[in-house]
Amino acid sequence: MTHPTGFPFVVSIHDVAPSTAEPTARWLADLDERGVPSTLLVIPGPYGGGPALPADDALVTFLHAAAGRGHELALHGYRHEGVPGGPQWRRGVNQVLARGAGEFWSLTASQAIGRLRAGLDLLADADIGVVGFTPPGWLASPGTRQALASLGFAYWTSHLGVHSLPGGPVRRMPALSHRPGGTGERTGARLMTGAARTLTRTRTPFRIALHPADLTRPGLRQATLTAIDHALAAGARPTTYESLTAT
Repeated sequence: MTHPTGFPFVVSIHDVAPSTAEPTARWLADLDERGVPSTLLVIPGPYGGGPALPADDALVTFLHAAAGRGHELALHGYRHEGVPGGPQWRRGVNQVLARGAGEFWSLTASQAIGRLRAGLDLLADADIGVVGFTPPGWLASPGTRQALASLGFAYWTSHLGVHSLPGGPVRRMPALSHRPGGTGERTGARLMTGAARTLTRTRTPFRIALHPADLTRPGLRQATLTAIDHALAAGARPTTYESLTAT
């Protein structure tokens, strides 16, 4: 599953948890069909009405198999839930960009360490190790960034870039994603394919984020796969966050 030439792009599957096991498998099948390695962003705590990750033996086995095929597993929060507190402007940003689920957006370093360790402990119970972190909504407070470095993470991602730790370079890579539902859904789908074409034409590294809810709207799935196929046809090199930051 290697594409040695071309500029890099990353495909990530968000919100991987027992409650989203079926859409995760559907997205991964699409990527495996295309030989595209991806980064699976795992929520280890209870999420979406499902149990914590270690309680789902089938999903744990599935994730180990995916890692064995060249996909990366990364941490995506602890419970992917909103956390009260923080100044009003942060609460507003959380609501707009993460629909209130910006779990790590207003935490102090000590608060972030507590949640990160809780997530890592659950992953360890499933015999899963990770080096990277993508916060829900791509929102991380300064305290969270300090906590990530102190816990030995190799990178974290924001909406516009991939940040090496501790204090390493930032790779500017915009992330394209959908927001299912609402009047702007079709426009957003067209924007994704259009942006992918523009970024590919200019050989600008970029990312495509897949979410479980995207699969409830057939048009969004097709727009996403069209964008991925166009990037591959143009010679872009799909890679994982871990491989990207290791180079």
